[in-house]
Amino acid sequence: MPTDCISYQDSGYFSPLMNDYLNQKDTLNKLYNRFPTLENFGKQLQEKSANFSNGNRALLVKALQEQYSKINISDLTAQNINLLQSTHTFTITTGHQLNLFSGPLYFLYKIISTINLTKELKAKYPDNDFVPIYWMATEDHDFEEINYFNFKGKKFRWNKESTGPVGRLSTEGLSEFFDIYQQELGTSTNAEQLKKIFTKSYLEHDNLADATRYLANALFGDFGLVILDADSTDLKRSFIPFVKDELVQHTSHKAVLETTEQLQEYNIQVNPREINLFYIEDTVRERIILENDVYKINNTKQEFSLEQILVLLESNPERFSPNVIMRPLYQEVILPNLCYIGGGGEIAYWLELKSFFDAVKVTFPMLLVRNSVLLATEKQAKKADKLNLNWTDLFSKQMNLVNKKTAQLSAFSIDMSPLKEQLKQQFETLHLITEQTDTSFVGAVKAQETKQLKGLDNLEKRLLRAQKRKLADVLERVTDLQNELFPNKSLQERQTNFSEFYLENGEKLISTLLKQLKPLDQNFTITIL
Repeated sequence: MPTDCISYQDSGYFSPLMNDYLNQKDTLNKLYNRFPTLENFGKQLQEKSANFSNGNRALLVKALQEQYSKINISDLTAQNINLLQSTHTFTITTGHQLNLFSGPLYFLYKIISTINLTKELKAKYPDNDFVPIYWMATEDHDFEEINYFNFKGKKFRWNKESTGPVGRLSTEGLSEFFDIYQQELGTSTNAEQLKKIFTKSYLEHDNLADATRYLANALFGDFGLVILDADSTDLKRSFIPFVKDELVQHTSHKAVLETTEQLQEYNIQVNPREINLFYIEDTVRERIILENDVYKINNTKQEFSLEQILVLLESNPERFSPNVIMRPLYQEVILPNLCYIGGGGEIAYWLELKSFFDAVKVTFPMLLVRNSVLLATEKQAKKADKLNLNWTDLFSKQMNLVNKKTAQLSAFSIDMSPLKEQLKQQFETLHLITEQTDTSFVGAVKAQETKQLKGLDNLEKRLLRAQKRKLADVLERVTDLQNELFPNKSLQERQTNFSEFYLENGEKLISTLLKQLKPLDQNFTITIL
């Protein structure tokens, strides 16, 4: 079984910005508060404790108790909710869209990273308590991003119209979807458990927020996970001062714009708008636009003066929804949070926000890249051994992998580099001779050099193709194994739904991941099931 480790930076699947962040490049230091190490968490909790309104704790606990009132929860989750009333309790938070049946595998990895980090922190700082939070992205409205999942190479899509916040979307119509999906599951014990989880989550709850809460609680409630829906009037009431500042002063636009200019060498994730808020109702989530001192709701006829929109904010704060720029601030205002755990894309846009947090005097959380995992079976690991493949090989681009294996398996060297070097040395001598005799020959010698080097390149390519044909059987086994582990030549965690692995492994899937994932490690976790 291969035993080599793959760092995130060496995997080939992380952006230059993320690689530089993980390497703690000096030029990025001003874009975050503290890099996530166990020692740095001590300083972070001191700062957050001094800069968090503990009056928000009672509102938070009340909202959570109401949201959990209709489902059974574990003693550990109930205990964690109550602990949030204490000034010695802090949260570790991850967020995720309301993807149908959890979406890609990394949904699991985000939450397990969060749970495991709270355990590490409790061991390091026993006088404090740490609660894992899953922030449901109930106010998002891009339904096309979440209405499907992949299972055994097939895409299962929920065809439905949606225009408002997805958390309020009715689950009506999912029974027909389930009828199709369950036919693929079979009748094993694990298949029946998956059917039960889907049925109770989506067919016995009226909206997508309640369904997702049930699903996440069914999978992780026993480990103390607390699930929060921030689409709440009471919680948003505590955010009113920041919404008002956004409407009047546009602080986020000014601050974030300065940071994006500092990140020009990278692909910027998010560009700020003048007002980074939406107006929402059950079937509406539209941008708030300021034109000629009038606040307009995009794609509607609704308009407000400054005075009118501020009155609406005080009376109905639930109608104001933060966008990708403002949502992180909302999170840190209502939670006693120390750290946000997310994927590379999420952490990239968080790195644009510190100047904004500084401007509104809210503590910026530590930013941790979630665990990434490659799940493999014993059979696949044995195949890798027989093919003399390590994990570094399997993470490489397929063309590079095939070329490398072809070279390794060939009885002779296909690499023409030594011959090319000899040829270049010979022509250097010829160049010296022509320069000392008749310089009119210089062009002809150079042309001959180019022609012969090109000839060696072509010969090398032809030999490589010939060897690939000769070794076709073993190379096919190599690429087949890589395609199994990296579907669509992408990371498995971005493609495959957890149910595919749950079908074979049942509850062992999550228990194994909980044992193996180390959130502060920067290496891919290779898990053999």
